Amino acid sequence: MKDLFRLNNQVAVVVGGAGGIGEAIALGMGQFGAKVVVASRSMDALKQVAKRIADETGVETEAFQVDVTSEDSMKGLVKNVEDRFGTIDILVNAMGVNIKRDALEYPMEDWDRIFDVNVKGTMIACKHFGRVMKKNMQGKIINLSSVRGIRGFGGGNSAYCGTKGAVELITKALAIELAPFKIRVNAVGPALIITPGTIHIKEKPELADKYRSVIPLNKLGAPEDLIGASIFLASEASAFVTGQTIYVDGGLTAS
Repeated sequence: MKDLFRLNNQVAVVVGGAGGIGEAIALGMGQFGAKVVVASRSMDALKQVAKRIADETGVETEAFQVDVTSEDSMKGLVKNVEDRFGTIDILVNAMGVNIKRDALEYPMEDWDRIFDVNVKGTMIACKHFGRVMKKNMQGKIINLSSVRGIRGFGGGNSAYCGTKGAVELITKALAIELAPFKIRVNAVGPALIITPGTIHIKEKPELADKYRSVIPLNKLGAPEDLIGASIFLASEASAFVTGQTIYVDGGLTAS
């Protein structure tokens, strides 16, 4: 039981691993013993993240470039990981974008872009990494959802809410379809997380107070807050858990 949360010798791939949330989750995977692959579009950022994980944890790390909206690119990523490590045990889909626009003026090119990354990208990764897991008759997939996948939010978030609602149901559908192959598919659904893209909220006291006021724990989320839930879903501790979303939200969805 003492090793229930350990990921020793497992291979964890974090797509979107150069972002604030993805980097934190990837680091957590390494801290619990997994070999870590980070993947995204920016190779320079990926190399820095991979080096940080290796330096802080001592685990084997690798960085590969990928375009999540391209099946050929994702196939190439899968091949690169298999060639490097021989197998794939854990997939974390941490990629995501938000393009805020007034609903009645929403440009469809922006709508298509956010759905391409958040929904199509998630499905492409699940499809091709899932094939490896099916062959191995085991695996863990963790998708990045959001509280905005189950609650409506204004402020130009109609597309983002739509994508995260889709991720929620894709997670459930895949959990059922892949269960015969001992592949668990779950999600984490954070409230607002302060990353380089949202740091402006924390830096403006009135805006930060506005966001904190709806969180029962009265704090803004940090990328590190997602590590615990992600390790649980990646480890044997969650062997009987699939098709679920853990909301890391300070109690927001309970209110």
